[in-house]
Amino acid sequence: MFKAKKGHNPDYIFVSCVALLAIFGFLALSSASSDLAKIKFNDTYFYLKHQFFYGLIFGIIGFFIASNFYYQNLKKIAIPFLLINIILLVLVFTPLGFANKGAARWLHIGSFSFQPAEFLKLSFIIYIAAWLGGKKFGSQKGSSDFTEIFFPFVAVSGLIAALILAQPATTIFMIIMVSVLIIYFVSGARISHFLGFIFLGLAVLSLVVYSSPYRYQRVASYFDKSAESNATTRYQLNQSLTAIGSGGLFGIGFGKSTIKYKYLPESIGDSIFSVIAEEFGFLGAIFLISVFLVLFYRGLLIAQKSGDAFGRLLSIGFVSIIAIQVFIHIAANSGLLPLTGVPLPFISYGGTALAVFLTMMGIVVNISKYT
Repeated sequence: MFKAKKGHNPDYIFVSCVALLAIFGFLALSSASSDLAKIKFNDTYFYLKHQFFYGLIFGIIGFFIASNFYYQNLKKIAIPFLLINIILLVLVFTPLGFANKGAARWLHIGSFSFQPAEFLKLSFIIYIAAWLGGKKFGSQKGSSDFTEIFFPFVAVSGLIAALILAQPATTIFMIIMVSVLIIYFVSGARISHFLGFIFLGLAVLSLVVYSSPYRYQRVASYFDKSAESNATTRYQLNQSLTAIGSGGLFGIGFGKSTIKYKYLPESIGDSIFSVIAEEFGFLGAIFLISVFLVLFYRGLLIAQKSGDAFGRLLSIGFVSIIAIQVFIHIAANSGLLPLTGVPLPFISYGGTALAVFLTMMGIVVNISKYT
C-alpha cells in the first residue's frame, strides 16, 4: 500500500512552502492568542498548546503518512472514506454533537472535539477526483453524459451541500462546492453542464442567504455601507481595517497589537490576517501572500506534470480548496467581500483544519514524487 513503485524526490519548493506556512502560523498565533488566552484561561499559551497537541502533531503525522502512501491507492478508500464522513456529519445533529455560537458543527468523542465538515475537504475531493478521473466525457452522446455523470454529480453534491448548510456552515459549502466545480470543469465536462451547475449553486446559495436573517444581514451590510443599522454588523470589518491600516509598511512590531484583544473579534480565527498586517506591516502581509502564491503555483505545476487524471484532479482540488479559502479570508478582512467567518489556512486557530490541510499537502507531495 505504501510505495507501489519507486518514486523520485518530492517537490522541495512545495514542501518548503508548507513548512514555512506552518512555522509562520505558530508565530502569528502565539501573538494573536497570548493576551486572549491570559484573560480567559490565565494561561498565555493555552491556544498555542491546544493547536500544537490537537492540530500540528496530528497534521505532521498525516503529512508523513500521506506523503509516503502511494496516492493511487486512495482510489480504494474513496467511497468508504466519504461514507464515514457523511455519517459523522449526521452525528453532529445527535447528542454526540454540540453547538457553538449557534452553529452545530462539532462532534465530541472522548477528549476530542472536531469538525466533520473539515474532513470533507479531504474525503469529497478524493471521491470526486477518483470518480471523474475514470470518466471519459464526450465519448458518448450528450444524454449519456447527463445521466451518467452530470446528474449523479449534482445528486452527491446536493447531499453534501444539504448536510453542510444545515449546520449551518455556508462558507465551507462555498469553498468545497467551488473546488469540486473546478475539478468537474478540468476533467472535461460539457460547458452547458458546467454552467448549469453554477446556476443551480447560485440559486441554492441565494435562497439560503435570503431565508436566513443573519446571512442576509451580512450581505446587506456589505452593499449598504452607509445605513445606520449596519453599525453592529460592520464593527468587525471596521476594526479589521483599522488594524491593517495601523501596520503601515513595516508593522508596529511582533506582539504589540492592542486591537487584537481589546476591539477585534475573533482575532485568532476570522481576523488573524488583520493582526498579521498590523504587527508585520504591509511587507509582512505581502511575504505571507507570496508564500501562498508559490504554494499554489507549485501545486498546479505538480498537477500539470501528473501522468494520470486522478493525480492531476487531486492536486488541482486540494490547491483550489486552499486558494479559495485564503482569498475569502483576506478579502473579507480587507472589505472586498462580506465577512464570512472563514479561517486562514495553516495560520488561524483550529486543530482539525490544520491537521486536514497538512494531510492534504502530504498527498500532493506524494503525487509530486511520481510526476
